[in-house]
This record gives sequence, structure tokens and C-alpha cells, in this order.
Amino acid sequence: MSGLLEIDLDAIAHNWRLLDASHPGATGGVIKADAYGLGAAKVAPALFAARCRHFFVAHLEEAVAVRKLVPGALLGVLNGLRAGEAEVFAAHDITPVLGSMAELALWRETGRPAILHLDTGMSRLGFTAAEMVALGTDGLRLDYVMTHLVSADEPGNPRSAAQAAAFAAVTVHFPGVKRSLANSYGMFLGPGFHSDLARPGAALYGINPTPGRPNPMRDVVRLTAPILQIRELSPGETVGYNATWMARRPSRIAVLGVGYADGYHRALSNAATARFDGAPVPLVGRVSMDLTTFDVTDTHAETGDVLELLGPGHGADALALEAGTNGYEVLTALGRRYERRYIGG
Repeated sequence: MSGLLEIDLDAIAHNWRLLDASHPGATGGVIKADAYGLGAAKVAPALFAARCRHFFVAHLEEAVAVRKLVPGALLGVLNGLRAGEAEVFAAHDITPVLGSMAELALWRETGRPAILHLDTGMSRLGFTAAEMVALGTDGLRLDYVMTHLVSADEPGNPRSAAQAAAFAAVTVHFPGVKRSLANSYGMFLGPGFHSDLARPGAALYGINPTPGRPNPMRDVVRLTAPILQIRELSPGETVGYNATWMARRPSRIAVLGVGYADGYHRALSNAATARFDGAPVPLVGRVSMDLTTFDVTDTHAETGDVLELLGPGHGADALALEAGTNGYEVLTALGRRYERRYIGG
């Protein structure tokens, strides 16, 4: 195993309860992409035990895999349905999020409830406003009408308010149908973004939904890896592929068995920091497929000790900043060579 990945299910449940308490409507849980890489088979029951009763995934296969873990809960598939899938949806009591007239035609014959997706600016999936107004309820059985915010992670961006207004203008044509608006970030944009159902994902897993402010969520993930070897370098010696780092002083370099095959991005080369006894140590040289190297000269680290690659105070958001990406990609990229240990649940 390349390292130890600890996932705190109690923290995920706590984060859901915190979000649910802040929202006057229902609060769901997005568990797509294997619960953002952390294991939907473990996360879904933990959320269900916390009284979450609305779950969302991206694909039908994901929904089928967790259906028995969340009995009676609404289980929605955000990417809709394709030809030949309607019977599978119905057999497993799974709800499609419909975003086109073609999907609606496939589903209408089942007589079962659906969720309609209105595109208010993302330009990916969803009905246009004109299509939705023309459609109306039209005898459909609908659990919710939803939309998805484009820039909720930018609190001052006026696009979010424009989307909320566009959503309100269309949903008046669906009297009595519940509405679903906010994602994790949207839940912190104020009362204008409250609805009958919020759909947090990232915040459940410890990603900060309030950019520029302290993170109200608990840390969920801790990733550590043992030092395989300590290399003693003289000034002028280099580390890793293409010799992108050179020792300027006598240096002690810790080698870890973690690389980009484990989701520790190559973009972190000469940019990331790990922690030893709480103190930061810099990554030096290139991240390779199976190995990374850290400068531990100023510590007492030895072979067999562990470095913390993700953890309290240096979580997915911090590592994402070092990699030039976002916390979502950090979590969903976590590889299968780590030993996984679940806490609580």
C-alpha cells in the first residue's frame, strides 16, 4: 500500500447536520463519483443514519449500487436517462433528472415521478426556459424542479442572483411543485437561495463552501505515507526526473511511495507541502508515478516515520491551491492503492 487514507464518516454526518440546520427546506446529499472518491458504500449509510433522505448521483449505475443502502430515500440521477434505461430506473425506484424533451418522452410512459432540470446559464444539461414554460406540469408527476448555479463559489458574482431570478420566473408555471436550487456554496449565499431542497456535495466532504472565510465544515480526510528511505545529498546534487531541484546545502530527502498514480498530481512538483510533526516540509523535484520526495533537512524524520499529505490545517482546498486545481479534483483523484480506514459511521 502506498499510504493510509483515513475517512471520518462522523465528520461527514456532522457536516450534513450543520448544513441541514442552516436550511429551512430539506437537505440532500450528493454522493456521485463514489462520494467524491471517498466511498459511496460507506458514506451513503452514514448520511442515511444522520436522517438524510435525498441523495444524488451522476449515473444510473451509481444509483443501483447504493439503492439498498438508502431504503425509501429519493435517489436522483443528475445525468438523466438514456434509451432502454427507464425500466431499470423504475425497478429500483430511482428518479431521473430530466433535461430534454427526448428524455421526457422516454420517461412519460412509466407514469412515475421525475425531476425537471431547468438550465439557467450553465449550458450543459437541462431544458431552456421557453421549453419549460411551454411544458408546464402537463399532467407530469414531478418531485422537484431544479437548476444548477454557475458561480456560487464567487459570493459577489451577480450571475447567481440572475439565475435565482430566472429560476423563480419559470417555476411560477409549476404551482405546487417543489423547487431545488442551492449546491454547497449556494447554501451560504443567503435567504434568496433557500428552496425546498438543497443539494450539497463538496461541503459534506470538508471542502470550504465559504471562500475567503474560515471553513465551517469539519475535516474529513487524512492521508499519510511512510518514509521509504532518507537520502543524504550534498550541495549541487539533484532530485527526480529532469533534475528540476538542486540541493543548495547538505540536505536530507525523504522518499514516499506515493505518486500521480495515487492521485497525487504531477502539478504538485516543487509546489506542495506535507507535514511532519505538524511542521511543513516542501516537496522537491518532480512527482513521479509511484514516488515523491520531500526536503526534511530541518526535521528529525527518519525512515519509517510518516508524513501527512492531507489533514487538519492542510486539507483538500490547500493541496488544490498548490496544484492549481480545486478540492473536488483532489478528492475524486485519490487512488486505490491507499489502505482505507473509516472512522465512525
